[in-house]
Amino acid sequence: MEWTKERIHEITEAQHKFFRTGETLDVNWRIDKLIKLKIAMQTHQHELELALKEDLGRSDTEAYLCDIGSVILEIDEAIAGLKKWAAPETHFSGVLCFPSMITKVYKMPYGTTLIISPFNFPILLSLGVLTASIAGGNTAVIKASSKSMHCTAAMQKLIRDTFPENYVTVIDGGHEVADWCLEERFDKIFYTGSPKVGKHVLAEAAKNLTPAALELGGENGNWCVIRKDADLKDAARKIAFFKAMNAGQVCININQIAVAEEAAMPFINELIKAFAMQLGENPERNEEFPHLISRRAYDSCAEEAEQYRDRILWGGKGDPNTLRYAPTIIYPVKAEEPIVNHELFNPLLPIVPFPDDEIDQMLDTIASREHGLSLYVFTKDMKWAKKVMQTQQYGGGCINEVCLHLMVKGVPFNGTGHSGMGAYHGEWGFREFTHPSTVLIGSTKFNLPLREHPYSGTEGKLKKAVLKFLER
Repeated sequence: MEWTKERIHEITEAQHKFFRTGETLDVNWRIDKLIKLKIAMQTHQHELELALKEDLGRSDTEAYLCDIGSVILEIDEAIAGLKKWAAPETHFSGVLCFPSMITKVYKMPYGTTLIISPFNFPILLSLGVLTASIAGGNTAVIKASSKSMHCTAAMQKLIRDTFPENYVTVIDGGHEVADWCLEERFDKIFYTGSPKVGKHVLAEAAKNLTPAALELGGENGNWCVIRKDADLKDAARKIAFFKAMNAGQVCININQIAVAEEAAMPFINELIKAFAMQLGENPERNEEFPHLISRRAYDSCAEEAEQYRDRILWGGKGDPNTLRYAPTIIYPVKAEEPIVNHELFNPLLPIVPFPDDEIDQMLDTIASREHGLSLYVFTKDMKWAKKVMQTQQYGGGCINEVCLHLMVKGVPFNGTGHSGMGAYHGEWGFREFTHPSTVLIGSTKFNLPLREHPYSGTEGKLKKAVLKFLER
């Protein structure tokens, strides 16, 4: 379908009108819609797997692990927790509010929401966010990526088969279509993608004072720090798995590694073994290894690798016909070099050595840059590791592990600064798509004149004395 400004406006207005009917306010109604979404995911699973294979070269297992199964887990958590999350809170109003002693906090949906999703996890970052929007009682327009066109088409079919368009709609198209969506007056915007586009989304949202959540990759990428006392074999296995995932096109993936120079070569040797064990000696020929999203992304990756050709210790090979580029270890790299100062979003892996006794200076370098979406540290010194994770600025992360913080139920996924704002997953997603409304229930009996005029003379002094006593 060809999208026009008029068609997008028509859909947005229809969703506003449907929301005003109040139908989405009923929690049981929302749970029913979440169950329908889960059934749709299961019914269309094969189509989604084929689309992920076509767009990103994913195997069925990786497609299920990273996109389809993760959405189903998100839906299950929302179904199980929604009644508790949505229940009004009851608070004691406090002595100053006597005799109106009861205050309620209602969790109200924003209304009509816009979800702008990226290409790298096109199902998870569209339908996973939709889960939070539905749980919150909203309607939703999803502007899916034009780069992952097969996944977008599969989602359009799934949503058309499941919901009316005045409740949920998936829109395709490029930047022009996205801008037409941003011109509409939505009640909440949720964007996942790059900081550059995130700034544009926020600027457009500001025109209507629309609250926005941004999940961004971070301009300088995500750091992994390996101390000399780390279990190097364990670290290498986990990092190899993670860097291979989706060919490095992961917003929380490791962009660069800072490794203690005392352990650098032993670690690199273990990393080479781990890549070869998991992907073979020629990953670019391995059909299980995902490919880059486009020829432009492939060429950008290959060109940057060529700039460091003399320091490539493993990888550095690709196939432009399949768009696969092998995970590529580049060593040594200085922290000031260009490759360490932007988000890569590909399988290149620069490694920055530092003297282990100068770890504080290394952390200062990391802290001086834009905040990453994730941070990973490998060490046996848990006291030091916990201190680092409590003092650095980043979205989320792991100690002696990679990426699994994303899978933990009941905790937020979010960024900070140039890696985003807002949080979601589970109850945090429900909170992101609702606003708390505080309502004091007033009493018509026993009201005292304490707050009323006059404030002067003996009566005013008495009122002030009583207020000071009550406010202690």
